[in-house]
Amino acid sequence: MLRRPRQDVADRPFIVIWESTRACPLACLHCRAEAVPDRDPRELDTAAAKDLMDQVAAFGHPAPLFVITGGDPFQRPDLLELIAHGETAGVRVAVSPSGTPTLTPDRLREVREAGAVGLSLSLDGSTAELHDGFRGVPGVYRWTLDAWDAARGLGMKVQINTTVARHNLNDLPDIVRLVHDHGAVLWSTFFLVPTGRGRQLGVLTPAETEDVLNFVHDVGLTVPAKTTEAHHFRRVALQRRVLADLGEDHVTALGLGPLYRQLRERMVELGLDAGGRRVRRPPLDVNAGRGFVFVSHTGTVHPSGFLPLGAGTVRETPLTEIYRSSELFTGLRDPDRLGGRCGRCEFRRVCGGSRSRAYGVTGDPYAEEPWCGYRPGSFPHRRELAALLADDQERTESRRSGRGGAAT
Repeated sequence: MLRRPRQDVADRPFIVIWESTRACPLACLHCRAEAVPDRDPRELDTAAAKDLMDQVAAFGHPAPLFVITGGDPFQRPDLLELIAHGETAGVRVAVSPSGTPTLTPDRLREVREAGAVGLSLSLDGSTAELHDGFRGVPGVYRWTLDAWDAARGLGMKVQINTTVARHNLNDLPDIVRLVHDHGAVLWSTFFLVPTGRGRQLGVLTPAETEDVLNFVHDVGLTVPAKTTEAHHFRRVALQRRVLADLGEDHVTALGLGPLYRQLRERMVELGLDAGGRRVRRPPLDVNAGRGFVFVSHTGTVHPSGFLPLGAGTVRETPLTEIYRSSELFTGLRDPDRLGGRCGRCEFRRVCGGSRSRAYGVTGDPYAEEPWCGYRPGSFPHRRELAALLADDQERTESRRSGRGGAAT
């Protein structure tokens, strides 16, 4: 099944991402922000940043998770002050820094003591050669692993993010091995969106995407795993649930290809098929503008950091108003506006596809998901699937009416 945020995502987001700066010492091949060495004088200053956090708190209790990212947020001298303000305002704050020498144990301890509830780090290869080559600076791999271990030693929750690209497709099981060995609350696989520097990287085919999504589903029994900008992972989870209940082989039923078999074989070689978690973590139903909102370094508001369409600025309009009422956000929350295969798909209300990738490829945020190869109506077990979808819809409506209580 799927997990839903406890709150109605039309009323408040589950997560707010703030691009605190575009300054960063790295030169990552996929960088959405096309980061630069120096800070932009148009950035939200300390007072404006605190006001943004107060706007996030105004969504009500529990406030959305507020993630300070970049660029590299460690380039802001007021980072600790802002984290502390978030705790005072009742906003849970997490930090997503770049893997640089600034991630010392002392610095991480300061971040934790200021009130940060978590840390996310990027790992795009299981070796220094792969990761440093992708990040553009020698030494990043070692700095990242050291910071990871230091944060864990301080008792911080660490999420590991991996960009899935052609350079590391066959390395994914080895990355999972590191996640398993070093420990993380979540492994998030990010599927590339052609924006920023990422326009220069090779894309995955829909068939390769299906193979990777099913691999991520498999390793979810060993490490908690999710996807970013691959919303059809929720469709895969439902298909796998039906097939498991019926005792059918998912490889044959879903037509998985050689990449899946290679990933699966390597997973077994590394001992990652032994499980260790009794229940697989269900995917969370959040999408661009639907439970998710991004605020740029200058204060402009977007449904996602990878969807450059703007809906206003927090300097002029409260974030609560932009999220709840702007035409862009309300439109993205309406599955009936989806076009192409997404508009005809029986999974559109639980998936919706990557609106960021649709826009990046076609210029239309409502176009079909370019990296999805599913043909609407082609899943054979329609009755069993319809029962799951109906149950999921009933629980969603019950929660919104106040009868259902907490999320699953």
